[in-house]
Amino acid sequence: MADLLELTPDELLSTTRTVRRRLDLDRPVERHLIEECLSLAQQAPSGGNRQSWAFVVVTDPAKRAALGDVYRQGWERYATHGIGGRGAGGHVRPADEEGRLRQRRIGRSAAHLAKVIDRVPVHVIPCIRGRTDGEPNVVQASIFGSVLPAAWSFMLAARSRGLGSAWTTIHLFHEREAAEILDIPYDEVMQVALIPVAHTIGTDFAPGARAPLGEFAHWDSWADSGG
Repeated sequence: MADLLELTPDELLSTTRTVRRRLDLDRPVERHLIEECLSLAQQAPSGGNRQSWAFVVVTDPAKRAALGDVYRQGWERYATHGIGGRGAGGHVRPADEEGRLRQRRIGRSAAHLAKVIDRVPVHVIPCIRGRTDGEPNVVQASIFGSVLPAAWSFMLAARSRGLGSAWTTIHLFHEREAAEILDIPYDEVMQVALIPVAHTIGTDFAPGARAPLGEFAHWDSWADSGG
């Protein structure tokens, strides 16, 4: 069992950040750490207790390099066209200057990850059996709701062991190519993310800036934010 960081449950939940620039690209990640995180991920709930998720762990340098090429192709498309009509890069554009500066920092951080992702020592790809192509929202919500808790549990477990991670979906622009690299049966198994994992440079992560709770929580109806 790995030595764990001294974090309370609330500290763990509030300081598990998206880590890009502070991933240690030169330090190997011990296999037993990933296995411990995966064992905890297995305890997450899933729809109907079907446990229909599977995680592909990629450490082979050649396969990470190939995935890196796929990721960068997706990044170029994202930076140019965005996702779902949200414009180039899909950027959120806050009204205040502080928010705009924060978003620009995030953009630079994401671009940095695209450049070095093949050097991140571990790529973890959560998958779910079955595909949501053309399915109604209730089916999509059920399928994604069966894998996302496991993926988040994995990321929390990684944080508690001094590992950083980031939820990325850019490679899914070219999911079929990634499936070919990893021998994933594309028609039967859907990839939902690519999570780069590495030891972090320092462990002093803090809670992120968030909107006031009154803008986030709606009580009994959308019209009532309870603020």
